[in-house]
Amino acid sequence: MDEYAWPTGPDVPAAGEVRRSWAATVAALPVGTRITGEVIGRQPFGVFIRIDGVPNAMALAEITAMPQWMDLPGLGSLVSGEVFWHAAHNHQVKVRLDEWRAADE
Repeated sequence: MDEYAWPTGPDVPAAGEVRRSWAATVAALPVGTRITGEVIGRQPFGVFIRIDGVPNAMALAEITAMPQWMDLPGLGSLVSGEVFWHAAHNHQVKVRLDEWRAADE
């Protein structure tokens, strides 16, 4: 299997659903909200996360928030973190992972 993969599979919300649910997603996940979820996609720029309890939300933890010496979590990894931004142009919830924050301390 390739090291990188786009989110796919039956549990990945369709783009139209993510878009239609955007206002509800932002309301349910304000900045500062703690999240948990599963890594469902990996790219050189970060990982996509399916957020527990918010089925039509797509989170992205970008490498810009990751310490340089760390590796991206693997597909299927369970992660937790905090919402720090909402990217309305592509309907993504931006997240900083706890393991990245702990490594900075």
